[in-house]
Amino acid sequence: MEQHGNLLQGDTWRISVLTDRLFRLEYQLEGKFTDASTIHVINREFLPVDFTAAETDHQIRIETAYLALTYDGEAFTSRNLEIRLKETGAGWNFGDVYGNDEENLLGTARTLDNTNGPLPMEKGLFSRNGTATLDDSSSALLINGEVRDRTDRGWDVYFFGYGTDFAAGLRAFARLTGKTPMLPRYALGNWWSKYEKYTEESYLSLMDQFEKEQVPLSVGVIDMDWHLTKIDPRYGTGWTGFTWNREYFPDYRRFLTKLHEKGLAVTLNLHPADGIRAYESMYEAAAKIAGIDPDSGDPVPFDLSVPTLRKAYFDAVLHPYEDAGVDFWWIDWQQGTRMGQSNVDPLWLCNHYHFEDQRQRGKRAMIFSRYAGPGSHRYPVGFSGDTWSTWQSLAFQPWFTQTASNIDYGWWSHDIGGHMLGDRNDERLVRWVQFGVFSPIMRLHSSASPFFVKEPWKLEEPYRSILDDFLRIRHRLIPYLYTMSYTTWKDDIPLIRPMYYEAPQDARAYDAGNCYAFGTELITGAITEPLDPKLRMAHVSMYLPEGRYMDLLSGRVYTGGRKRNFYRRLHSIPVLLREGGILPLASEENTNARMNPETLDIYCGVGKSGSFVLFEDDGESNEYLEGGGARTRITQEYDPESGLLQIRIDPVEGDTAFVPERRRVRIHLLGVADVSGARVDPVRHEAVIDAGVIGRGACEVTWKVRLSGNDHRREVMDLITYAFIEIVTKDRIAELLHRATDAEFLQGIREMDLDPKLVDAIEEIYCD
Repeated sequence: MEQHGNLLQGDTWRISVLTDRLFRLEYQLEGKFTDASTIHVINREFLPVDFTAAETDHQIRIETAYLALTYDGEAFTSRNLEIRLKETGAGWNFGDVYGNDEENLLGTARTLDNTNGPLPMEKGLFSRNGTATLDDSSSALLINGEVRDRTDRGWDVYFFGYGTDFAAGLRAFARLTGKTPMLPRYALGNWWSKYEKYTEESYLSLMDQFEKEQVPLSVGVIDMDWHLTKIDPRYGTGWTGFTWNREYFPDYRRFLTKLHEKGLAVTLNLHPADGIRAYESMYEAAAKIAGIDPDSGDPVPFDLSVPTLRKAYFDAVLHPYEDAGVDFWWIDWQQGTRMGQSNVDPLWLCNHYHFEDQRQRGKRAMIFSRYAGPGSHRYPVGFSGDTWSTWQSLAFQPWFTQTASNIDYGWWSHDIGGHMLGDRNDERLVRWVQFGVFSPIMRLHSSASPFFVKEPWKLEEPYRSILDDFLRIRHRLIPYLYTMSYTTWKDDIPLIRPMYYEAPQDARAYDAGNCYAFGTELITGAITEPLDPKLRMAHVSMYLPEGRYMDLLSGRVYTGGRKRNFYRRLHSIPVLLREGGILPLASEENTNARMNPETLDIYCGVGKSGSFVLFEDDGESNEYLEGGGARTRITQEYDPESGLLQIRIDPVEGDTAFVPERRRVRIHLLGVADVSGARVDPVRHEAVIDAGVIGRGACEVTWKVRLSGNDHRREVMDLITYAFIEIVTKDRIAELLHRATDAEFLQGIREMDLDPKLVDAIEEIYCD
C-alpha cells in the first residue's frame, strides 16, 4: 500500500480520504484510475484530513474521527469492503451501492412529466442509517470543456457517512460537485407562462392587464409558438424551430424591447433535437460554421458533444437572439437519454453547454431545464415538466421539492396550477399558488386549452382577491429570497429543506409531510386538500422544533416541540417566523423584482435574540463571486428578564451604491402584547414602528415589550361562528368556553360528541 497525502493505493485499488466522512473508493483491474473531472464530479481537491491507515497481510484498515473502513485488497464485494459509522455503529457494505438501501431519504427525479401524484425517486446523499453512496463509475469525463467516454471500466464510488449532519454533507457534496450559483434577481418573482399562440399584440396586452390589476410579474415565458411550427413536411415537423413567426411577431426586437421596458426578463422555449434545417433564417450561417455546404440543404445536426456543431448552434442561432433581448432559454428536452455521437445523456449536454455558454459571455447564467442527475444543481433552474391538474399532483409537489435538497437540487420550478388534464377547480388553484409563492420558483403555466384559467381577474371572488394577494406577497419576499439565493451559494444551504434538517434527532421530523423550512427564518406548510365542508377550513400536518413561532399571515402564536395539524381558511396557509427570526420584505409599493426596494419592512419574531444579513447587488452580474455586493446586518437582542428589546441596523458594508440612498425602514414586532410607546394590534399581536429614512446608515431602537399568547376565547368564537355546524352545537361550545378554565374547556370538548376535526382545530388555538 502506498500513501500520498489523503490517498492510499494498491495495484488495483485506490481509496481517497476526502473528508473525515467522505471516502472515494476505486477499483480497476489494470490500475488505471481516473483523475480527470467527470460530468458529475468536478473537484477532488479537499483539505488535509486526520486519519490513520494500517495494513496487515489480509486487511487494510482506515480510520477517521467518524468512520472505520476495512478492506482486503481484492475486487470490491459486500464481503470484503465495509465502512462503519463510529458514533452509531451503523455499517455499510460495498454491495449496498446498487441496492439494499431502503433507508435512503431519497433525492429527486428527472421529471414529473405526465404524472398524477408520486413517482419513483432517485437516491439522495442521506439515509436513516446515516450512510449513502454516489456511483460515478460510468460517468463520462469532462476534459477541457469536452466530454469523453470512459474507456477504463471499474468501480468509482463515493461513500457519504454524514449521519444526521445534513449541512456538513451538503457542503462536502458541493465541494465535490460544484456550488449552486446565485440566480438573477428577476428569477425570484412571478413568471407568466402558457402554451398559447400569443402574438406580439396579445402578449403585450396581457402584460398591460397584469399592470392594471397591480399584480407584479418578473419573467415572461414564450412557449414554442414564437417560432414557425407549420413547415413544409419535407423538413419534418415544426416541433423544433428557430425562426421567429413573423405573422405573430412582426418585429421581435421591438417585442423584446417592450417587455424589457416593463421590467420583464424573457425566455423562449426550445425543442432543438431536429437541428437547424434548410428553411431556417440562419441556416446558411450555421451550415458554414458546421462545415456543411448550404446548397446541399442538409440539416445541421443537433449534437452538443461535437464542437463545430455546438459552435454553429450557439453562434448562428442563440447569440443573435440573446443580443436582441432573450435573457435565458427554456430547454424543453423530451427526446430521451441517447442521441448523437456521445453516450452522454443529451439532457446533461444541453444543461451544461447552455449554462456554460451564458457564463462565458459574462452573464450571471441561468437556464430552465429538467434534472439530469447528480451535479445538476450547477445549472439552475429546474423544469419539472408537464403535470396533471389534480389534487394528487399538487399534494406530491411540496414533498418532492423539499426532498430534492438531499441531492442539493434546490431550485425546482413547477407548473403552478397544473399543465394538463384534470379539471377546473379554483380552490385547488388558490392552494397551488399559495404553495408556489412559498416555493423556489413561482411560475404560472398550463396547456393551450381555453378552459385553463390562471389570470386572476378571470376568477370569481374570493379566488381572484386571494390570488392577487399572494402574487403580491411573492414580490414582497424577493429581498429575503435573494439573500437566500446568496446563502445557498455561499453556505450550501438550499432554500427549501425537510424538517429533519432542523431536528435530526426527533423521529417526528422525518414524517412532516408538506411542512418544510423556507430559508433560514421561516417554516411553512402547503395545504393540498379541499376545504372541509363543515369547518370551511383545510389542514396541513406540520412539525415544529422546540421554540416559539409567530404566523406571519394570521399573527397566531405557537410553541414548538410538537407535530400536529394546522387548519386554515382558503385565504391563508401557515407561514411561521421563529422567535429571534428576522424577515426583510419589500414594501407593498416596491414590487419591481429587479430593483432593491426604497422601503423595507423588517419583521422580527420577538422572544429570542437573532441576526440576519441582507445581501443586495445589481441582481445580474457575477461580482458576488469575488465578494461584491452590499451587506446590511440586522440584529434583535431580547432580554427575557427585563423585557427589553433592541433592534439594530448596522451601516451598509461593501458596495453601498446598491442600497437606495433614501431607504425607509418599518419595523414589525410579531408576538407581542405590549410595546412601550407603540400601538399593538390585539388580533395580529403586532406592533409597527416607522424608523424613518435611514438610507445606508445605522439605526438603533429599544423598547420594553411583553410577549403575547393567543386570545383563546376570541379565536374559538371566531372559529365556531365561521363553521357550518349546528347552532345548538355552537351554543354548547360557547357556554362551556365562557365558564370554564382552558384545561376544563379542552377536556370538555373532547367529551362532547363533536366532529374530531372541529376538536382538533380548536385545540390548535391552545398551542401557544
